[in-house]
Amino acid sequence: MKLLLFAVLYLGYQGILVNSQCVPSVTTVSGSHAPQGQICSGQMIFEDNFNDLDHGRWQHETTLAGGGNWEFQWYSNNRSNSYVYNGVLYLRPTITSDTTGEAFLTSGTLNIHGGAPADQCTNPSFWGCERTGTPTNVINPIRSARVRTVNSFAFRYGRIEVQARIPSGDWLWPAIWLMPKYNAYGTWPASGEIDLMESRGKHLIRSKDQRKSKVSGKRLLVSIFFNRNSITMYQMCTLSKDTGQKDTASTFLK
Repeated sequence: MKLLLFAVLYLGYQGILVNSQCVPSVTTVSGSHAPQGQICSGQMIFEDNFNDLDHGRWQHETTLAGGGNWEFQWYSNNRSNSYVYNGVLYLRPTITSDTTGEAFLTSGTLNIHGGAPADQCTNPSFWGCERTGTPTNVINPIRSARVRTVNSFAFRYGRIEVQARIPSGDWLWPAIWLMPKYNAYGTWPASGEIDLMESRGKHLIRSKDQRKSKVSGKRLLVSIFFNRNSITMYQMCTLSKDTGQKDTASTFLK
């Protein structure tokens, strides 16, 4: 996965330097890894090519909450589930019982409150920090990873580009979201979210006109451009495994 974020000029135009001078942007940023001073139109304000896993930039969520949908995954900070290799960030599911034993899922108690700041449970809702398994309500059988920049980087207005390979398989639902740093209108979903991408793990997905398309298992390019007034462009396409060129039609919404 690669992530790029650019500042924008007022009215949504892609800005450039004029006579080597900074054209101020309406983009605002905050966080420990945000650039300081005046933001110029077209300036790169966040980039990660994942030469390493920067834990100061990416905070791992640690919770059993399951998204409020009783999903199977236990999010944790473990290199079996999140790691960087050859410039790619991998988020990889593993089987909980491989380390706890199968019986633990239906009879054990799992407490993920940690003593160190990096080990603290990040979402206590829906029994997200402690659960006891029963035969009818098992402890989360899958471990996985979810990372965010809530403390290191936040922005308002910009253009984002993400390249990622989408996994395939039953029960998989990878997603890339923009979530509000401050819930000005109340807790989710009142303060909203912007979904850059969500994908089912099943290979065959039907569109509204019943055409089948294979998205999972492919490299995906997502680009979104938004300013003060609205989202002005959204593009998502798959990339050829061999050449990196677009091999499916792009979609634009204005």
